[in-house]
Amino acid sequence: MNNMNQMMKQVKKMQEQMLKAQEELGGKTIEGSSGGGVVTVQVNGHKKLLSIQIKPEVVDPEDIEMLQDLVITAVNDALTQAEELANNDMGKFTGGMKIPGLF
Repeated sequence: MNNMNQMMKQVKKMQEQMLKAQEELGGKTIEGSSGGGVVTVQVNGHKKLLSIQIKPEVVDPEDIEMLQDLVITAVNDALTQAEELANNDMGKFTGGMKIPGLF
């Protein structure tokens, strides 16, 4: 019985540490860019878009498609980095296993 209580305490402690790590991810900012930095975006560790910055020299009314592609590339770059950050931070607790709904 004592072992069960000790194991439950360890599980509870791990859950608390995971929740704290997940909360901390929300406070981390990741930047993605494209076109040599003419488009930059920031996302947080929860993969929420925080900002988009577009330098004026890339805005060409004759080539909107290029600007759209640059924005998509920058966002995907930032989201990929955010995913890697989450996997690294939360992987400490999951041993690299992907647990649905956790992150």
